[in-house]
Amino acid sequence: MTYIRVAVASASLLFAATLSLRAQQKAPSVNDGLDLRFANGIAAIVEDKIITVDDIRREISPLVPTLQKESRNEQEFNQKLEALQDDVIQNLIDRVLIVKEFSKAKDGDESKKRTVPASYVDNQIAETQITQFDGDRSKFLAYLHSRGMTLKEYRREVEEDIIYNYMRQEQRKSQSVVSPVRVETYYKENKDRFYQEDAALLRVIQFTRPGGETDAVLRAKAEDVVTKFHAGEPFAELARQYSQDTRRNKGGDWGWTKRSDIRKEFSDALFNLKKGEISQPIVIPEGCFLLFVEDRKFAGIQPIDDVRDEIERILAQQMTRQSQERWLERLRRNGYVKMF
Repeated sequence: MTYIRVAVASASLLFAATLSLRAQQKAPSVNDGLDLRFANGIAAIVEDKIITVDDIRREISPLVPTLQKESRNEQEFNQKLEALQDDVIQNLIDRVLIVKEFSKAKDGDESKKRTVPASYVDNQIAETQITQFDGDRSKFLAYLHSRGMTLKEYRREVEEDIIYNYMRQEQRKSQSVVSPVRVETYYKENKDRFYQEDAALLRVIQFTRPGGETDAVLRAKAEDVVTKFHAGEPFAELARQYSQDTRRNKGGDWGWTKRSDIRKEFSDALFNLKKGEISQPIVIPEGCFLLFVEDRKFAGIQPIDDVRDEIERILAQQMTRQSQERWLERLRRNGYVKMF
């Protein structure tokens, strides 16, 4: 008998997050239309499992407040709610089919049938009682009672959650290798996507204006630091000594900064500097500033080697989505599904 050996820990975390929503959910305060849409209370039959209105409502209820906030009027809300219901129904159908796929005997050999060890389920239930119900078993049992569910039925739900998350992760892991040819093709076809603005690796020294100090006083302080810099003292060390902003302990490090990220008084000065240069004092009502360019990137299409990792991530995500959709389509074709 083959057991799940990997991915269960992270699957359990996903299950805990799902349960947290279920435990906190309340009946929707709006008419969700489900009773009218499914008059007999059944949305679908998948294999030997019935998906009910209550199953759908349990998944949707925590999301209704967000839909209400995002909708401009009642018509838009109702449209989004119906689309969400359709998505939830499809996800519940897919969940049943995925669990069935996990439980199939490989090559018809029952000895190769995968199962979830009872200890995994026990550990998940124990963790849930601690994290979601403060370790109080009576609260946990009251939650089951509120759902009209026995402990045996709940154990099966936990097991199915573990299986579902495990199978989805296995599908994602199977699509992780991207060929160099695909990377190069994507780069050639999407060069505009990799255009970058002028950017500077920026460090800043700021002198605040306490007690109404004049521009001349602030400029004198800054010019003294400029002199020390030209005498050979590193800008980062000068920032730690003299800067009066929250980034002084980081040597005034502001990271990579684009022209559009900063106000015009700074960008005009900053992007006239070369790598390793310091600006003249910039005096504005808030105080006085010295800018230092540690490195530069110039506007244009980034070289492929600079964006290769990003392209690989994009393509891997695309491959995963396509592979999962093909996988789900196969399960849907081969399974029994009746929708109402």
